[in-house]
Amino acid sequence: MRTATRIVLSNEERSTLSAWARGRSVTVRLAQRARIIKMAADEVLSQDIAKELTISRPTVQLWRERFVALRLEGLEQDAPRPGRIPNIPDKKVYAVVEATLHTKPLNATHWSVRSMAQAQGISRMAVQRIWKQHNLKPHLIKTFKVSRDKRFVEKLYDVVGLYLNPPDKSLVLCVDEKTQIQALDRTQPGLPLKKDRRATMTYDYKRNGTTTLFATLSMLDGKVIGDCMPRHRHQEFIRFLKKIDTEVAKLDLHLIVDNYSTHKHPRVKSWLRRHPRFHLHFIPTSSSWLNLVERWFREITGKRIRRGSFRNVQDLVVAIKQYIENHNENPRVFVWTASVERILTKVAKSKEALGTLH
Repeated sequence: MRTATRIVLSNEERSTLSAWARGRSVTVRLAQRARIIKMAADEVLSQDIAKELTISRPTVQLWRERFVALRLEGLEQDAPRPGRIPNIPDKKVYAVVEATLHTKPLNATHWSVRSMAQAQGISRMAVQRIWKQHNLKPHLIKTFKVSRDKRFVEKLYDVVGLYLNPPDKSLVLCVDEKTQIQALDRTQPGLPLKKDRRATMTYDYKRNGTTTLFATLSMLDGKVIGDCMPRHRHQEFIRFLKKIDTEVAKLDLHLIVDNYSTHKHPRVKSWLRRHPRFHLHFIPTSSSWLNLVERWFREITGKRIRRGSFRNVQDLVVAIKQYIENHNENPRVFVWTASVERILTKVAKSKEALGTLH
């Protein structure tokens, strides 16, 4: 059996250790180390010291040996760590970065740390450090769509102008439809959230029908008017316009909408002519980000729909209406801050990047 080296303290060392052990003006770590050495000097066994101080026996042994070798000075400094991270030559770092940016593996669409490590003859941890240093994330991808609308700039000025400088005695409303919302029900009951266990739900589901949510977001107070309908035609859009007409004060209404054909149907245009306080403003094609009601759609999807379980369409509609009611009790105003010039600068950079070979 291994026997620990006996520790004998001088009067000065014992006095210093006693002061440290009280921990009034030293770190918690140093106070703990002082208690270890004091108990060891009193011939308390290492396993009993570990039990008393709620630490591991190897920790006790480490600081006993450090004290024997370096005395008090050894307790004031942390124990040396394992060897330093190996230095990768600049040439190899450059090779990894170039390969990540300009090549692909033969059997995959992108590099992984293991495939890159194998190709470059280094460890996967080295690849991770290089990618982190150069902010490279080949496993991630972002989607994009640059609008090809010939009237892009004109429509952009129109919509952003409504956000940043709305007309007097009028109300700006963002209007859109969230189509084909599925009433999904899980095939088996899941387990609730519990300590040390996340909530569970089956990966498969039953489709119980769909509904379309028509919604308008007020830029003044953040309140939402919503209605669920089975279909998505000009008849339903006119019905929703009538709902807005009934519920919103008699002000001029500027509605920001997308280019879906329903919004431009002859009967819709006829209805708008009979209701001159309604003014439709169309966002550019492929620019749904310009309609702030889409931001609210993300909220209801993430908070109420995606993880919900609905036995039928009626359950789904009830859940959506309850969410809208709760939202309107304490509405959140979405504030548009980007100027036209800032947006056009980003669009120009995107087009320049698309026209350049990577």
